[in-house]
Amino acid sequence: MDFDILSVTKFEQNCSVLRCPVTGAAAVIDPGGDVPLILDLLEWQEGRIETILVTHGHFDHCGGAAELAAATGARIEGPHEGDAPVVAGLAEHAAARGVRARSYVPSRWLAHGDVVSFGEQRLEVLHCPGHTRGHVAYFHRESGWAFVGDILFRGAIGAWEHPNGNLPDLVGSIRNRLFPLGDDVRFVPGHGETSTFGRERVHNPFVGEEAMARWRSRGKAPTAPADAALDG
Repeated sequence: MDFDILSVTKFEQNCSVLRCPVTGAAAVIDPGGDVPLILDLLEWQEGRIETILVTHGHFDHCGGAAELAAATGARIEGPHEGDAPVVAGLAEHAAARGVRARSYVPSRWLAHGDVVSFGEQRLEVLHCPGHTRGHVAYFHRESGWAFVGDILFRGAIGAWEHPNGNLPDLVGSIRNRLFPLGDDVRFVPGHGETSTFGRERVHNPFVGEEAMARWRSRGKAPTAPADAALDG
């Protein structure tokens, strides 16, 4: 699998454009905006877009999904249905920040353990609540790349100080769903530089080993996300 990362919108969000080298089929993860730029890259790659994948419902990540789908005929998949209210309010939330976005209804809401595909490529879906209730990550096992949206960053973690966020869930998602994929797994965050889970497991000041020791000393070690409640 080949992919390029585009920085889109004034919020410098990482939009990933993935391509199957065998079939030429493409997928776009988190088209937050600047759709003409995304279309230009697809044309340059000679990529035939099949699916648009969304990590979560914030407008800087999916504000351009409806426009891109209308321009290409691609289906939209994700995020988890826990973000349905956020997706429904896209236009209003974006307008409050001085940008434009359109709501959408995906071809399917995604759940933990689902698989999405384009061409001959398969991406595993991991439900990772905490930044938002319906946040998901996508993992391409063959290449060892994960696309994690605003869950985890190089040296930081996603925001949780809003009505749809939850810090224990966020830490649990990172420690119990992302890190077990392996230290060598590289990831594309929603903003900023790429990193590896191994680097963050050791050095991240919020979810690294030293941070976990502090959590445990307070009797607050994070647990895995409660999918029985969220997915059931």
